Amino acid sequence: MAAMDWADWIFRRWHAPLPPPAGGHGVYACPLARAERAAPRGSLPPRQGKPSAAEGGGRASRLDRVARWLAPALLLALPARAAPDPPLSALTLVGPPTLIFKAGRDACDGADVPDASARAFRDASGAVALYGMHYRNRALRGPDLGHLKLDCTVVLESGEKSDPAAYDDRSWITATWTEDGVRVAALLHHEYQANEHPGRCKAGTYMACWYNTITAAASVDGGRSFTRKTPPVVVAAAPFRQEVDQGHHRGFFNPSNIVADGRWRYFLASTTGWTRPGSDQEAGLCLFRSDDPADPTRWRAWTGTGFTAAFPDPYLATRASPATCRPVGPFPGPVGAVVRHRGSGAWIAVFMAKAGEGFAESGFYWTSSRDLITWDTPRLLVAGATLYDDPCTARSPLIAYPSLLDPDATGRNFDDVGDAALLTYASLRVEGCTITSDRDLFRRPVALRVWP
Repeated sequence: MAAMDWADWIFRRWHAPLPPPAGGHGVYACPLARAERAAPRGSLPPRQGKPSAAEGGGRASRLDRVARWLAPALLLALPARAAPDPPLSALTLVGPPTLIFKAGRDACDGADVPDASARAFRDASGAVALYGMHYRNRALRGPDLGHLKLDCTVVLESGEKSDPAAYDDRSWITATWTEDGVRVAALLHHEYQANEHPGRCKAGTYMACWYNTITAAASVDGGRSFTRKTPPVVVAAAPFRQEVDQGHHRGFFNPSNIVADGRWRYFLASTTGWTRPGSDQEAGLCLFRSDDPADPTRWRAWTGTGFTAAFPDPYLATRASPATCRPVGPFPGPVGAVVRHRGSGAWIAVFMAKAGEGFAESGFYWTSSRDLITWDTPRLLVAGATLYDDPCTARSPLIAYPSLLDPDATGRNFDDVGDAALLTYASLRVEGCTITSDRDLFRRPVALRVWP
């Protein structure tokens, strides 16, 4: 069955338990890594002010919908894996969680919830800016990663426009890159929620009308404000326009952070895949490369033989035989973060997964690579129910959006790590079967070891 057919099947069966991926294997925890269960916390105070989308007060957040349905669709596209290979790296939790941001205490308004993996850079003064909030984009700022506070200035607003060709419905800053701390390139996860715009989608439901692209924004003031061209530059889009009768979710979504390797810059992005005449894209993770993130038109995806696949704006041009990428890695959904180990040059990626064939427990996993294309067997780092799990059965807050940040990173963009780093992640309180907007951001120390 084609990847897009699998995604359609999942959407039609949304009320039923999700099937596991084809094939797979159990996860064998590295003996040097200690996987710890996410400790349940006491009840959190209620949010004040206008309820957010997750509480039923507005349009849907992607948290409890996209994360729970798109990632399992990608799981089904994964091939069967062989017996576990020897680990390239080991990650070990070496301390308790520390609170970075508490929604009920630190939010500027109801839109301030952790809703993406943390992305950070040092500006020209050496101060840190960290992104990873909601579609009304704000940054946490401070002198270093250990002293961050939410800045109530909105750095990028979402226009909620009804024209899909404008690419300005709802956007999240999900990756940044800067060479000098002044000029900052950003990748945006852009959702066109057609069900919210009359006449744009016959199905009328969120997932059946979801059309997603990766677009670009830029800052010239150290990330204190971002602007987009009109229309925004499209970094990755499906080779067809949003359709009134599309009937299922589609597109590119959730780019990872950007990392450097010599003159090249890379990121990973998820795609739902598609089947069109002359273009059959498999669902999975596409690896993109560019020599200049400041020019968003230069990103190209790995095809299996080279970085030549482009996914331009389908409203500006159409192609007879659109390019496709060759998915990489053992990932069941979006990658939370990718970092390079300074001592060995190895790449380490963290992500969340749901228990099933191929993953023994729900939680955060890591995997390692020498080339960003071939990855070793994922190992469990933190066990706990994630956004991919059924919130109705959760016994503690869900965990989501893992990232790795080294306070001592040598790069301005925190894309390298030494033998210690901080696992950052969001904790989301559940009420009954509802994932609320009472969400906090934590960091937790991790020790890393990579074998030659």
